[in-house]
Amino acid sequence: MTLADREWRLIPEAARDGPMQMALEEVAAETAADGGPRTVRAYQWAPSTLSMGYRQDADSVDWAYAEREGVTVTRRQTGGGGIYHDEHADISYSVIAPADELPGDLMDCYELLCEPILSAFREMGVDADFVSEEQPAIHEPACYLRALHPAHDIAVDGRKISGNAQYRTRDAVIQHGSLSYDLAVDAHLGVFAEHGVSADRFRERVTSIREECGIDREEAVSALEDALAEWCDARVGEWSDDELAAARELADEKYATDEWTRERTAPTN
Repeated sequence: MTLADREWRLIPEAARDGPMQMALEEVAAETAADGGPRTVRAYQWAPSTLSMGYRQDADSVDWAYAEREGVTVTRRQTGGGGIYHDEHADISYSVIAPADELPGDLMDCYELLCEPILSAFREMGVDADFVSEEQPAIHEPACYLRALHPAHDIAVDGRKISGNAQYRTRDAVIQHGSLSYDLAVDAHLGVFAEHGVSADRFRERVTSIREECGIDREEAVSALEDALAEWCDARVGEWSDDELAAARELADEKYATDEWTRERTAPTN
């Protein structure tokens, strides 16, 4: 049985705050594990958000900068470094399905779930692929400046253009990732404390869809959504009212709290 033999929905890009975007992934995982549709989606962070990696130290964040600039901060369930998701310069996606329908090996699962991402870049005219060899870190707390790994970092001529991360619940797999549409260098560096990285050094390590092929953001999002849908034969769908209500409650009780964001303490039920 292939992926396309299952029921998949494509949820088109919608702008929501960071806590809600993260909560929706947990809820979608429950939906898929309970026999509902699997989900692929593109999404936008509004307002701009720093999503911290699961084990990231809160001291690595410049909290004063984030507050001053109106940047939301939340914490992901996935590991790795923090990502500054600029409302315009970032395009994000997720793929969510039951664990028993996907490879159990982490590297095999990454390879499968990144197929539509690489297809989307090809459709855009961006010559992107997994990095061919590891590269050392520039600033470890920042996803786009961490050591590059061939398993899940996508680059163009050694410059990172997409980071991807994955976690498993008991019954589901959630993979999400960031595609660099444009470079918001000052803000991307500004959310990290004591980074010591110049704008030029950042640009040496990171590239963007806009720099590589010049298409507008809407075209890039469309290419990503088309690739995701074609990969699993998904039909356009939407969140149910129950999913939205559950996600908002989870966002308020977990992803929007200082206990989760600063201390990695999840609520107890």
